[in-house]
Amino acid sequence: MLNPATFDFPTIVETVAGAWVENVVRGDPTLEPAFIEAARRLVARGAVAISSTCGFSIRHQPAIAASVRVPVVTSSLLLLPVLLRQLPAHARIAVLTYDSAHCGEDLLGIEDPGERTRIVIGGIEGGKFWRDELKRPAPPTDVAAIEHDVAACIARLRAKHPNIATILFECAAFPAVAPAIRRTVKLPVYDITNLCRLTMASIA
Repeated sequence: MLNPATFDFPTIVETVAGAWVENVVRGDPTLEPAFIEAARRLVARGAVAISSTCGFSIRHQPAIAASVRVPVVTSSLLLLPVLLRQLPAHARIAVLTYDSAHCGEDLLGIEDPGERTRIVIGGIEGGKFWRDELKRPAPPTDVAAIEHDVAACIARLRAKHPNIATILFECAAFPAVAPAIRRTVKLPVYDITNLCRLTMASIA
């Protein structure tokens, strides 16, 4: 998300004061005013849409969206209702997350119990990238470590749930390995960059 080569449109960046991996992932409600202020600064600088570098920011989606007059897409998890409807009722979606211990029901936005059973969640907690991201400052992103941990997690989930038909990356670092994972698993893989491109394509 922070690599300017990711998108074919210009991006600008603001930092949410006080936000670190650990408190965004676990859900610190006191961060919400800082998220709102960062969003307003982006709009003041000319942003026509807003996203974030952590899918767990979805906790603040309603407040941010209410505070600005541009589209807000904080997390790829917003795609879940759409993706479920693309598939037959027996098929499952695997949500690959940075930390499955903190990716609970409240983040999925799926109220129907039957629909919820079609979502399986797997995380890379304990892996090298997970540990690196908790350091201050975080070291350079180890793409090989992400690919290794994500591929291993998908293999575990598919062994348990062979009817997985689509994969959704929650973590905004995972798009770096999405092409490699698509080639390996031969399944559709969605991430936050897909949602950002869709959003920007709708804006004149």
